[in-house]
Amino acid sequence: MLAVSLVVMLIFGAKLLALRQEYREGEQSYKELAALARHAGVASAVFTATLNEEPPQSGAPATFDPAASIDFAALCAINPDTAAWLYSPGTPIDYPVMRAKDYDYYLRRLPDGAYNSSGSLFIDYNCAADFSQKLTVVYGHKMKSGQMFGSLAQYKKQAYYTRHPFMYLYSEQGNYRVDLLYGCVIGAGEWRERAFMYEDNLESLLSYAAYNTTFNGDIQYQATDKLLALSTCSYEFEDARYVVIGVLQTL
Repeated sequence: MLAVSLVVMLIFGAKLLALRQEYREGEQSYKELAALARHAGVASAVFTATLNEEPPQSGAPATFDPAASIDFAALCAINPDTAAWLYSPGTPIDYPVMRAKDYDYYLRRLPDGAYNSSGSLFIDYNCAADFSQKLTVVYGHKMKSGQMFGSLAQYKKQAYYTRHPFMYLYSEQGNYRVDLLYGCVIGAGEWRERAFMYEDNLESLLSYAAYNTTFNGDIQYQATDKLLALSTCSYEFEDARYVVIGVLQTL
């Protein structure tokens, strides 16, 4: 029994080390993509300098644009599935957003197609890739390291929202500031049953989110506004999800 236990421990340890190495490789890959997207040189310097500017309050005119130099030609040359870039100042969220034809492909693949458990941020395939619909849903893993959508759960605290009330979304079709509106926990089964990924059910989603929100965004939105929903795992109960919803303000 002791020998069997030792063998099991060795196998488990080896798998854990391999997984950690995989995560490190994923993080390095994303750093390289960020450098490429901002050209690592002049564009990156401009990007860094702009971060020192005073950002606007959420709900103010969307004129602050710290990452206008995102090079989608370079990103799409690596993978034409690249749809956007999502950036949240002062948080780990700074990633390309992909779109595939199903829910599985980017769960365990980096934007360059390499297998990696970190996966990629990706758009629900029921949503348009160009953010032209009233609702676009983006999924990502909740990493213990805080990478990917690991920091989204912090929006369960009002104080975190106060520090990070908006994000930025960049695409070839247009750039947006995402003024965060609601954050809510919902079961994956209920999400599917109520078909919240479809824009036809947007009002029902907003009603659910408003009633269950974990922070008060104090954001006004119009019926003509387009919204972005960011979804990741949560652990209040089995198969729970945490969803943050924001209004797209054109830059």
